[in-house]
Amino acid sequence: MKGKMKVAVMTGARKMEWTEKDIPQPKKGELQIKLEYVGVCGSDLHFYQDGRLGNWVPDGPLVLGHEPGGEVIEVGEGVTGFKVGDKVAIEPGVPCGQCEYCKRGLYNLCDHMSFMAIPKERDGVFSDYCVHPANMCYKLPDNVSTLEGALIEPLSVGFHAVTTSGARVGQTAFVLGSGCIGLVTLMVLKACGVSTVYVADVLDKRLAKAKEVGAARTFRSDKEDIVAFAKSLSGGGVDHVFETAGNTVTTLLTAKLIKKGGSVTLVGMAPSPEITYDIGSLMDKEAKLNTVFRYRNLYPTAIAAVAGGSIPLKSIVSHEYAFKDVISGVAYNVDNKQDVIKAVIKF
Repeated sequence: MKGKMKVAVMTGARKMEWTEKDIPQPKKGELQIKLEYVGVCGSDLHFYQDGRLGNWVPDGPLVLGHEPGGEVIEVGEGVTGFKVGDKVAIEPGVPCGQCEYCKRGLYNLCDHMSFMAIPKERDGVFSDYCVHPANMCYKLPDNVSTLEGALIEPLSVGFHAVTTSGARVGQTAFVLGSGCIGLVTLMVLKACGVSTVYVADVLDKRLAKAKEVGAARTFRSDKEDIVAFAKSLSGGGVDHVFETAGNTVTTLLTAKLIKKGGSVTLVGMAPSPEITYDIGSLMDKEAKLNTVFRYRNLYPTAIAAVAGGSIPLKSIVSHEYAFKDVISGVAYNVDNKQDVIKAVIKF
């Protein structure tokens, strides 16, 4: 398709505006895709609120949005396995395929990654259309919607966290934070047979959703002593702790919640890159400390899990905005965090 499309562009902290751009045309190996749903990620909100995300500082206008699902409307030269009308989930990071990390299969750590909505890499998809390499697009089964396709991106983060932790059937876990990433981590744990998962947060609406999707018990961590609770458990803690809030306070709690031989997996990123950590408690328990960065090789697994019915992915969506309302919708998310669990943009 050719012509013009609407694009919502961030031009500074708490500044977004509409513009028109040419609809991008697929090159060799690419698909042209009509967006149907795009999730609103925490990183989008940080960019919008602060005009930057950690060390990523835009040097000009930036299009946000990196959780897309849509429909193929044109197939580029040399592409096989896709046709017009296919529903797809789009993996937003495009690795180089040539560096040491790509060749080792660790493409999320690619030296030359081009990730949507990251300055100097590639624009995001708060736009009507996009083009994307076909090898980073995944056909959706008939029983998986493009709404769910958009949510495969955060779900893959949850899969990567659980896979990295080594959590398995019969073990126990604590998830700190019940925003989108905390909830998908909870759902992956449950799907993997970790039947007893505790969840802590400071927002009642998010905790209610955690209970709905399978938490054994939820805690208001600003009012309840989760360390005392963990110590009361058999073995004096849980097998695994997942920090998904990106909060310094909860990061510091992680080593105190696990039992001996357990593991801590840091999924969220604390605001400060350097924090004091209780290494002593970790070593006393001969526990493992894991970190994760995005995900790799997991879109097919995540899609299959949703298609098979083991992960109720759509249930985490609390707000849906029409594309014409994306600017006010993002602002609402930033200003009403206690009300929003997960928002999506519908095109």
